[in-house]
Amino acid sequence: MAVSARRGAPLTPEEICSTALRLVEEGGVEALSMRKLAAALDVNPMSLYHHVENKTALITQICQTMARRLDLLPERPGLPWQRRLRDLAHAYRRLVHRYPSLWSYIHTHPEVISGHQGGMWDVLYPILADAGVPQEERTRTADVLHGFVAGLMLTERQGALGREDPAEADRAFETAIDMIIRGLPRP
Repeated sequence: MAVSARRGAPLTPEEICSTALRLVEEGGVEALSMRKLAAALDVNPMSLYHHVENKTALITQICQTMARRLDLLPERPGLPWQRRLRDLAHAYRRLVHRYPSLWSYIHTHPEVISGHQGGMWDVLYPILADAGVPQEERTRTADVLHGFVAGLMLTERQGALGREDPAEADRAFETAIDMIIRGLPRP
């Protein structure tokens, strides 16, 4: 780890990612620069390159670690799949509200996400199995569910839901989750 003469403590990948994420949420992905990040960390900009190749690699890294920030409830085998799916949907919505700039960036730059691994996918696939979705249909079903919820979140973020009454967005979200649950097969 590189140690800055100014700060005297080694940089950590988590500190770099957390600070970069904060800067992205304050000004958008376009406003993030390695110089601004270095200033926020109180290090020489060159010391960042000991940890990350460039800004593109940094953005990819924070996008991929975003899934780990999803406040997922531990797998609770006693709960029905419907409750677990609802909990996952709400955790996803909280993440969108917490990191709207990065979430928007991810959905306009899908290349920064690598497949269906980690985070919500590790929770969603067992839920789909318990819901009776056949193994060969789970990836497509997961993609459709994600697209449905992401579209709803985009509509909410753009102000089309809850503009007059913020509680309307909450009601719309609950209606969408109810529709998803009713639409999945029963085991």
